[in-house]
Amino acid sequence: MSIMQKFLARPFALLVLSLFLNAPAGAQEEPTDTVEVDRIVAVVNTDAITLYELRSRTDQAIAQLRSRNVTPPPREEFERQVLERMIYEKVQLQYADETQMRVDDRVLDAALGRIAESNNMNVTQLRSAVERDGISWSRFREDIRKEIILTRLRDREVDSRVVVTEGEIDHYIANPERKAEQREEYNVSHILLRVPEGAGPDVLLRLKARADAALEQLRRGDDFARVAASYSDAQDALSGGSLGWRPLDRMPQLFADLMPSMKPGEVSDILRSPAGFHIVKLVDKRGGTGADDARVSQTHARHILIKTSEVLNDAEARRRLTSIKERLDNGADFAELARSNSQDLSAAKGGDLGWLYPGDTVPEFERAMNALQPGKVSDPVQTPFGWHLIQVVERRVEDVSMERQRAAARLALRERKAEEVYQDWVRQLRDRAYVELRVAEDR
Repeated sequence: MSIMQKFLARPFALLVLSLFLNAPAGAQEEPTDTVEVDRIVAVVNTDAITLYELRSRTDQAIAQLRSRNVTPPPREEFERQVLERMIYEKVQLQYADETQMRVDDRVLDAALGRIAESNNMNVTQLRSAVERDGISWSRFREDIRKEIILTRLRDREVDSRVVVTEGEIDHYIANPERKAEQREEYNVSHILLRVPEGAGPDVLLRLKARADAALEQLRRGDDFARVAASYSDAQDALSGGSLGWRPLDRMPQLFADLMPSMKPGEVSDILRSPAGFHIVKLVDKRGGTGADDARVSQTHARHILIKTSEVLNDAEARRRLTSIKERLDNGADFAELARSNSQDLSAAKGGDLGWLYPGDTVPEFERAMNALQPGKVSDPVQTPFGWHLIQVVERRVEDVSMERQRAAARLALRERKAEEVYQDWVRQLRDRAYVELRVAEDR
């Protein structure tokens, strides 16, 4: 599965949606009686960030933290953190524009449809929910467009910079600890204080002092998510710095080396990497036993795909597949209906997809397929490619070929390196930008 397929496969109810729809009532700060003239608080190359934009983004971030039952940091301190994240976002969006990266309305509308679907809504209901929270639909659309651009930009830039050698793959496969690593998963949160490229001793001392202050708060028992929101420069700071559940081979090597020796709830000392200073918390871990990863369950499946378009919407595509499903339930031949109705290359083979390994299809397809008994046909299933009827022909457990093992190793190593490469790239982008801060003016 390509990087773009993996992006499209993800449920797209990401940061922007959580800011608008998950905030508890009263999360926005009460308006004051004073009317303040807007002003510029930062200049980033040729673009400006205004005080209104900063305060609006800070209000959203505070609402998100409160929705996670996290007490926000002091307002002035938090605004500085939010502003820095806005600067990082701005330089990335500027770079995307310079390199002709665009997201047209068709792609945006499809993403909004997936957001609505993942929240058990249609787009009309999603729009109503957004507007009830006082957010204009046009602004919401543009925020989602930015999220898509930033995700695609990250994928493109990381993909071109991550290099995995054949020797690294050989070592990974030969490592006897690898199987245990793959069977254990760790729920990890982190704090990153970025170090600018070529930073001098004074800058390093200042950033180390901030890292020490963050660690001291954690040692006193302060909430990790609140400290991350106050100090961390990472993109996930507003979600408590959470990396979620990952096996060791899907996290940066710096963290992977540390995890086996940590206990759930434990916070690390300050770690140093080329990106900056890190503090890591092991929230929890699970697993530790499992089947030999040299053997894997495969599924022989076939499907009928109806793609959506400007002339065929989701409702019509689903209706067509429901009609086809009724014919199959009444004894019609799956292969024959696939050949006459399916809209992909497998149609010529009666919809036959052959033997599939875990991860060969997008998550929505795989979840529905895994829930089927051999011979059964699913109800209509939506994926980024359209709507499907899925039939499982049979299943088997087979030895994983060396080719597949090497492909899996390459993917694991790429994912391990990806975060480090991204942090290094975005830091360089920020360092090259002209940034003028004007927050020292009377607030």
